[in-house]
Amino acid sequence: SDEGCEWYVCEGFQLVLKKQAEALAALGVSPQMKDEVLGRFWRCYLQKSKQAYCIRPAGAAAKASAACESSTDVDSDPGTPSLLQLLSESEGDMQSECSFASSTTRLSGSTSAYSGSVDGSLYLKERSREKLRMTMPMTLSFCYMALLWLREPMTLSDLLRFVVEGHIPYLNVFQHFPEKMKLYGLDLRIFCVESWPAYEEVHDTMLELAAFLDLPRFPEVTPSCFLHPDMLCMKYLMEANLPDELHTWTCLLVRKLGLGAADVLTLVPTERAAGRVRHDLLAAALIVVVLKLLFLLDDHYEWLLSGFAEERNKNSTEGTCQPCFELKKWYQVISPVLAAEQKRLEEERAKCQWRSERPLCYSARQRSRVLHRRETAVRLQTQFGKLAGRVPVAGRVPAAERPKPASFQFRWSEDGPAGSCFHGHSLRAALDSCSPPRALNPHYWLCTAKLCAPSMCGRLAHYRGVDFPQSYHFVLRLFSFLLRVEPSCIHQEVCVLEHKLFHRRLTRRPRAGRGLRK
Repeated sequence: SDEGCEWYVCEGFQLVLKKQAEALAALGVSPQMKDEVLGRFWRCYLQKSKQAYCIRPAGAAAKASAACESSTDVDSDPGTPSLLQLLSESEGDMQSECSFASSTTRLSGSTSAYSGSVDGSLYLKERSREKLRMTMPMTLSFCYMALLWLREPMTLSDLLRFVVEGHIPYLNVFQHFPEKMKLYGLDLRIFCVESWPAYEEVHDTMLELAAFLDLPRFPEVTPSCFLHPDMLCMKYLMEANLPDELHTWTCLLVRKLGLGAADVLTLVPTERAAGRVRHDLLAAALIVVVLKLLFLLDDHYEWLLSGFAEERNKNSTEGTCQPCFELKKWYQVISPVLAAEQKRLEEERAKCQWRSERPLCYSARQRSRVLHRRETAVRLQTQFGKLAGRVPVAGRVPAAERPKPASFQFRWSEDGPAGSCFHGHSLRAALDSCSPPRALNPHYWLCTAKLCAPSMCGRLAHYRGVDFPQSYHFVLRLFSFLLRVEPSCIHQEVCVLEHKLFHRRLTRRPRAGRGLRK
């Protein structure tokens, strides 16, 4: 039958969240996430936004046919209960006579000429006025908030990488909607995405959501937690093929700046400045600052140290001691690998099938015409595929057929090509260059002399690669690729750390000469 059922935009997002939660569970996330954590957050959001579990707001009588009353006798796949039903099995005190879960009032028409959903047009109008109206990127903010609550070993950068790789439903996720949920017209503006979610957008929305829901203090991020800087620095040092000894320095920097305390790392939604740390970016910035402390990364000093380390390695007896770390040799190993991976990623993004396999109709009148054209196109593709001796595969590879994602994008081991793994190398050459050795390099240069005001500039620091040494730019590019963020995001964290580390130097009048870089 071509007849659809009544459905609301809110129920569409419920199905999206359900699919995303199931995908995360398949990746190893705690099974508590979907019902006990994400479910509670979703119920609270529906109540706070007055979309469900609420008494009808005053003045809503004119909107009752599209905004507050709903029906839950929506016919969906009997073997797949809706997310709202899953979330409504407990917390009975949140239900009311006007909630979606209890309403049985049917409307005169299940769809309109403008959308397949009952409230599609009204939803877009209200979303333009309300800041936290549900969007597709916001579903990932919900997922990340649940991951953070459970302290799962998955950072926001990992989550977004798995989304781009197709392990978590996001692109054309509405294809998983039941067949009776007709989707066309204005619904496409709500559920269709034409770009990948941005790190800062998802993170900032998560903070707004946590405050909007009045959530209590999140579980503490302790030193044994994966999100602690010491743990993340160890992971990123291994992935960047840097010496293990650098981890000692990152731990010292964490203690010196007081960044390992639970009060700093734990999110408190009611306090604006408490625990709003971007854990993965912080860990990457710590490594960059340590590299600057030891090697300067000014396109001169690090190459002198590399020559010094090379001489020591030549003069040392083979097998008697650890080889000294040569930054130049490390660059020669990492650079081609990074370039190849960046090229592969760009090619995959270019091949990405943004168009849905499910025919999309922008109005009820176009439906029959679009379906006919789609059937014709599929039939022609199949015929030409048979003539070519193959059957073309449309769209992306199904999730079940994709290889399981890995936590590490780069793997370096002693069993690889000779000289390609630097984990066991020593930092003696860099430390012995100072006499006596000291933690702070007297020639250290600052990325910026003054942080910007976010309210005016939008961020604390700005970044243009041409304004900085190429060594520094390469290190930023490496970690920005690992975290799938813009280099400016890591640069901003580096600037914040430097201003904490060199606070006394910045508060006194700067002297003429090198030291401050604008």
